[in-house]
Amino acid sequence: MRCFFLPIFVAVLAVCCGSAAAASRPPNIVWIVGENLDHDLGCYGEKLVATPNVDGLAAAGTRYMRVFSTSPVCAPSRSAMMTGMYQTSTDTHHMRSHRDDDFRLPVGVRPMTHRLKEAGYFTANIKTIGTEVVGTGKLDLNFVNEGPIYDSDDWSQLKRKQPFFAQINMPEAEYDIYDRKSGEKPRVKWVGEEDPSFPQIATEANVTPPPYYPDHPVVRQEWARYLNSVSQMDRHIGVILQQLEKDGLTDDTIVIFFADNGRLEARGIHWCYDSGLRVPMIIRWPKNHPPPMAQPAIDEQVVSLLDITATTLGMAGIERPDGMKSRDLFAQERGPARTYAFSARDRIDETTARIRTVRDARYRYIRNYAPHATYASLNRYKEKCFLIIPLMRQLQKDGKLSGPPLDLMRDRAPDEELYDLDTDPHEIHNLATSAAPTHQAALSRLRAALDTWIVETNDRGHIPEPPEIVVPFVKEMDAWFGTPEWARGGK
Repeated sequence: MRCFFLPIFVAVLAVCCGSAAAASRPPNIVWIVGENLDHDLGCYGEKLVATPNVDGLAAAGTRYMRVFSTSPVCAPSRSAMMTGMYQTSTDTHHMRSHRDDDFRLPVGVRPMTHRLKEAGYFTANIKTIGTEVVGTGKLDLNFVNEGPIYDSDDWSQLKRKQPFFAQINMPEAEYDIYDRKSGEKPRVKWVGEEDPSFPQIATEANVTPPPYYPDHPVVRQEWARYLNSVSQMDRHIGVILQQLEKDGLTDDTIVIFFADNGRLEARGIHWCYDSGLRVPMIIRWPKNHPPPMAQPAIDEQVVSLLDITATTLGMAGIERPDGMKSRDLFAQERGPARTYAFSARDRIDETTARIRTVRDARYRYIRNYAPHATYASLNRYKEKCFLIIPLMRQLQKDGKLSGPPLDLMRDRAPDEELYDLDTDPHEIHNLATSAAPTHQAALSRLRAALDTWIVETNDRGHIPEPPEIVVPFVKEMDAWFGTPEWARGGK
């Protein structure tokens, strides 16, 4: 009888010891990073998408409702996330800057993955799982001289390299264009759209684009293509989650899903409205590594996407470095939740601008330091890829725009903008000149908050880039995307 039970006892002991060993080491951490997303997911209430995998993450974790990126475009936002410092403080605030010079990050500022590696983590930026392409391997950082950011891009190493930190950048939602170095002209289509299985849930007939666009077939078609790209993204996320389960890693891996900046739409990405800055974020804690405190299914606190850095370090047992502006959402000593989330937009490729904004739970305040920079300003990438922009130029020329779409095509932006997101979710009614006491109180409070942040974080946006830095971008973007007829002659 003893001989019969001995193998069972040994097997049970091995399982228990394995579980104890897994629980004794820090958790694995996976970032699933969506491209250019707002709250356009089933779990956030969007009906015209199929996102069962992200929705499942939300059902098993916490869905954050008020998370805002520090920039409405990828490279500055990712530079902030990778360091835990505002891009405006580290001179990484201009799009595609410091790619071919001797720039180094300020003293004491380091890539987050270097800190993780020193703590014993294996780091990876995953492109494929087996033969399935699940990520782009994208870095897109405005610093390149800090040494390797990741150890590997090989998923197969993760199981034997625990604890690990893996980042997976989703191909969607993004336009599919050839690499600039190839000399090919861009294709105006969405990543994966040529696949016969590309989702077609949203259609021109069933979508309702925001009221700051004209009601036009092109607008509806583009909105549907974007939503279908979100559904396509969810399929790749399913592959990732299934592989975690297959490899026996689910119970030891914290999964964080978020986007790098807001929605890929003409008035989303590049602009400091909620559509360009608000992102989804979902955190699912594993069985063997529960959160340090009970977590709600839905979290309404104001969060800066910058906080993803210190939060990830905290999950790995690493204290937030002195001076880091990122906050650990789960630190016992973290204090009260943020009242404000701050964001900034500066030069994007050849288009110069300086916009600063602050968001609280209800209001958004925007300050335009360069009021000449508006939605109607020339940006050759957007002019080529975002079909809505040339459409609106033609409709304006033909006298067929009115209301918010016409307002969007103005040549000069207001110096200040204030929006009440509770009553105006599309941010089309500027309250900065409203005499209402509640609006004036919000305006004064948010002005003061932004002024304080600019000083306290040493915002470097007031320092202009030399012309010799900007001019090459004009030439490159003209060669790649072309210059529309209306903009020729120096306009």
